[in-house]
Amino acid sequence: MSQQATPEVSDYRVPQSTRSNYTTQVLQASVNDVRHLASMIRGVAFVNRATISISEAGITVTVEEARSLIANAYIPYTLFSSYIFNAPQALGDATASQGSDSQPPVAVFEVQLDVLLECLNIFGTASGNLLAKGGAGVEQKPRGKAQGKGKGKEWADLNANRLDNYFTSSKATALRMSYQGEGYPLTLLLAEDASGPKTTCEVTTLEPEPNLELPFDDDEKVVKLIMKSVWLREALSEIDQSCDTLSIICNPPGGGKRQPPLRIHAVGAFGSTEMDYPNDREVLEVFECVERVSFNYRYRHIARALRPLQSSLKVSLRINGDGLLSLQFMMPASQGALIEFKARNTV
Repeated sequence: MSQQATPEVSDYRVPQSTRSNYTTQVLQASVNDVRHLASMIRGVAFVNRATISISEAGITVTVEEARSLIANAYIPYTLFSSYIFNAPQALGDATASQGSDSQPPVAVFEVQLDVLLECLNIFGTASGNLLAKGGAGVEQKPRGKAQGKGKGKEWADLNANRLDNYFTSSKATALRMSYQGEGYPLTLLLAEDASGPKTTCEVTTLEPEPNLELPFDDDEKVVKLIMKSVWLREALSEIDQSCDTLSIICNPPGGGKRQPPLRIHAVGAFGSTEMDYPNDREVLEVFECVERVSFNYRYRHIARALRPLQSSLKVSLRINGDGLLSLQFMMPASQGALIEFKARNTV
């Protein structure tokens, strides 16, 4: 595998004594169109400071809120047209893990997401609804009922020196991204087209803080369901923002005609909102529930899911016996592209 020459980085970013320890870029990646990458990052951008983890498998963006909610955007290497990862080799690199048999090597740092997203959208082409084509985002109304006065709301190859290798027929912003190691910025080289203007952005990287860990053992789940994202998005959009608590109630199949498999219930200052989902494979593609369960969550935490629900195809909802909620959003960007929210229940 050939390697690019190490780019110049000013001395104030990395001490001269440390520079000699870096012989390769930790990350070199390119993508034809930044929209999918930006969409993945926006899905977890409800907190500005995020932890970025880079490994051979891809890039993970992690944020948390109030020690009760954690969100991960898993961006697989297959999303990129070219992706080269070299495990950090610098001695004393506090932000790098050399890995073991069970833990592969990873480079970790923090960034400000507003800065990163602003850079990706520097030509104004990183936003927009990626589901607008192909019918994946056709709006459908879920079957249910809303009570009270809750109001709905809108919610290649890196070694080549030419960027024109990365352009598609449609207007898009191409990206070459690199990271040299601890103390260096995340460097973004963007161009709107092969003959147009190009710009280089350097996003400051920070030493990472420990993140909340909420492991979810799939063997301990008491509820699992899969549905199109639009069904859940419509239900959450019916809930008034004044609501404090949202309840998820699940009943096993065959529990009686008056007991829907899934009910979402919330009470706010203007009344209550309740959405029932029928035992219909057009709505609930997968539904597993052994016994009746009911758990409460902070509405503002669940409402954070509206953003990935806007751009995802399907959502998987799982709950374990302790009430830990896992929401996984299947993104259209690439096979394996996934956003996951995990939220603790309230007593």
